[in-house]
Amino acid sequence: MIAKIGRSGNLYGALAYNQLKVEHENGQILFASKMIETANGHYSVAQLAQSFAPYLIANRNTEKHTLHISLNPDPNDKVSNEKYREMAEQYMREMGYGEQPFVVFKHTDTSRSHIHIVSVCVNEQGKKISDKFEKMRSMNVCRELEKQHGLIPATDKERNQTDKVFRPVDYRAGDVKSQIASVVRHLPNYYQYQTLGEYNALLSLFNITAEKIEGELQGKMQQGLLYIPLNENGDRAGHPFKASLFGKSAGLSALELHFAKCKTALKTSPTKQTLKSAVSIALQSTTDELSFKKHLAEQGINVVVRRNDTGRIYGMTFIDHNSKAVWNGSRLATELSANAFNDYWNSSRQSEKKESGIRQSKTPTSDDADLPEEAPHHLFNFLNTDKHEDGLIEALGGLLPEAQGEDYEEQDFANQMKKKRKHRRNSG
Repeated sequence: MIAKIGRSGNLYGALAYNQLKVEHENGQILFASKMIETANGHYSVAQLAQSFAPYLIANRNTEKHTLHISLNPDPNDKVSNEKYREMAEQYMREMGYGEQPFVVFKHTDTSRSHIHIVSVCVNEQGKKISDKFEKMRSMNVCRELEKQHGLIPATDKERNQTDKVFRPVDYRAGDVKSQIASVVRHLPNYYQYQTLGEYNALLSLFNITAEKIEGELQGKMQQGLLYIPLNENGDRAGHPFKASLFGKSAGLSALELHFAKCKTALKTSPTKQTLKSAVSIALQSTTDELSFKKHLAEQGINVVVRRNDTGRIYGMTFIDHNSKAVWNGSRLATELSANAFNDYWNSSRQSEKKESGIRQSKTPTSDDADLPEEAPHHLFNFLNTDKHEDGLIEALGGLLPEAQGEDYEEQDFANQMKKKRKHRRNSG
C-alpha cells in the first residue's frame, strides 16, 4: 500500500473535490471521526467544513493547514469497507492525527479502489502538529498495515527506476533525446487525451512539444511527428527529434489510435462531470487567473492557458491527475471554452481598473502585464516558488498508478533535484 500526503491552505477545495465524487455516485463517505453528525447521515461541503472551523479559527500561523491523504492498496488487493475504516483510523492515529476531526472518502470511479482522508494539521490550540520524519513514518505505517491486513507489499514489486520517474526535460543537462524518450514512451500508458492539442498540453508539463509535419516523398504525401525540447520560458531549446527515434508508440499513427481509443472511453466516463463541476466551482469562487489555477492545483488539476501575441486566450486545457485525463475546456462545456475565460478574466480586470480609477489606454494592448509572469508549461509557477521540479513531483506523485505517492522514492528524487538546483546556483 502507498500513502500520498498533500497539504494546502484550501480546506473547502479538498472537501468539495471528494464530495463531488459522492454526489456523482463515484464515491462514498466511509467514516467520519470527531465530526459533527447530521440527522440523516448525509453531508454537504458546508456541513463537513463546520467540524474544522474551530481549528482554523485557532490556527496561529500555519499556512498549509489542510491535510489531503490518499491510501492506495495494490490494484490486486481486495479491501472491504470495514478494512478501509480500520486502516484509516490506525494510519491517522500512528501519524499523530488520531485526535483530529477527519473524514474518509472511498473513490470508486476507477478500477483501483482507494481512500482519501481530509483533515487539518493544527490542533485545538491552533498549534501545528509535528510532521518531523513524516515520509519515513508514513512508509513504516504502510508496511505495518500491509502485514496486518494481508495486503500485497509495495516493496515487493519489481521496478525499473529509470522508467518510474518522469522528469521535466532539462536541455542544459545533455542527452536530451533520452530525456524525451523517458516521457513520450510511457505517457500513453497512463493518460488519456483526444487531440494533439491536449497531448501537447500534457507534454508541456515536461518541457516538450510535439509538432505534426507533412511533406511529399516519392510522389506521395507523408505525415510525421517531431518532438522538440523547450526551455523554462516555453521556447524551443534544441533541435527537433523524429518520433521514429522513440519507437512506434511515440509516432503519429500510434498517437491517432490513442486519440480514438480515449475518445470512446471518455465518452461515457463519469470523471468528465466531476472535473466539470470542480472547474465550475473554482471559477465561481475566484476572480482571477492566479487564484483559479491555485484553487484547482490544490485538487490535483493543472490548467494550461495558451495566449496569442496580443494576449488573447485561445486555448484552455485541464489536466486531471486524479483520473489521468486531459480535457480541452470547450470539450467539457461551452461555458468553459477559451473565449469564455478570455471574456471573463478580461472583463474582471477591466472592472478592477475602473474601480481603482486607473485610466485605460486608447491603444489596444495586451493584458498580460496585469498577470504574474507565466510559463504555462510549468505546473506550479503561480505558487510563487522556484521549486518547480519539486512541485511537479508532488503534483504528479509519480505517474504510474501503482507508484503514486511512494514516499521514499519521491523523497530520494526530490533530494536529487534539490542538489542539482543548488549546484546550478553555485556554478552560476
